[in-house]
Amino acid sequence: MIALDPLTLERIARLICDVDGPYERTGTQIERFLHRVRWPGEPQYDGSPRIPWLTEVLRSRADDAAALDRLLCRIGDPLEYDGGVEAAEPIAQELNRILAPEQLTITYVGGRPVLGQISQSSDVPLYGPPPDLHERVRRLSPNSKATDILMARADEASICQNNGAYALAIIGIGSFVEGLLHVVVTDRDETVRRSGLVDRNGRRVRAERAGLHLLLEYAHRQKWVQTDAKDFMEKVRDYRNFVHPRHQIDYGLVPDLDTVRMCWAPVHALLNDLESAP
Repeated sequence: MIALDPLTLERIARLICDVDGPYERTGTQIERFLHRVRWPGEPQYDGSPRIPWLTEVLRSRADDAAALDRLLCRIGDPLEYDGGVEAAEPIAQELNRILAPEQLTITYVGGRPVLGQISQSSDVPLYGPPPDLHERVRRLSPNSKATDILMARADEASICQNNGAYALAIIGIGSFVEGLLHVVVTDRDETVRRSGLVDRNGRRVRAERAGLHLLLEYAHRQKWVQTDAKDFMEKVRDYRNFVHPRHQIDYGLVPDLDTVRMCWAPVHALLNDLESAP
């Protein structure tokens, strides 16, 4: 869970508004920014002073870890600025200065901003399952049976991670992602449910037979997943194939805890993209 101090939320509001700064946002621009991160309630700017208004908007959803995750990542997202990465990185650095007392940090994984925790003994970000994962998966799919199965996969991946079964943890993460994309794609697109997907060779594949690569490609074409998140998730797909021992032997990798954390990081970006997609 993300639980931010009220003063931290006020400092974040100041950063987003950037009054008299190079990236100052008008009230209307702040409203649009909140809409881009799918902030709950779709707040409408009322013309009052921007920083107090935005601070109150943030405090009103201070218990919504998913919304805060999307918002914090979007602040440092290169997509948000005309200058791309060069413009976004200084903003992310200032955001990290604000988040440091909360032991949180924004880092770029595969080119996308991801929120991680900082342990007291290390400056290296720690990644695990995204915050409020069960509730976020439930919002993405009304299918309660599918949600329960997906969460069981994510929980089992965490159990493996916590007990040193790192290869099985990676396989579990990949399995969770494949299942999540299958549910989202088939829920959102009746044509896919009825006629399936077309693979790279032009062959039609039934939805229930579609693999992670094909699902990622389709979600990317629909603009539900950004390019960087898709590309880095392909690495998770490679590791997920360790379910076949010969693949791991050929790959020559012995996963460790850092490998598992690296695989959780793009899951954060993927989930944020799916939630923010129109």
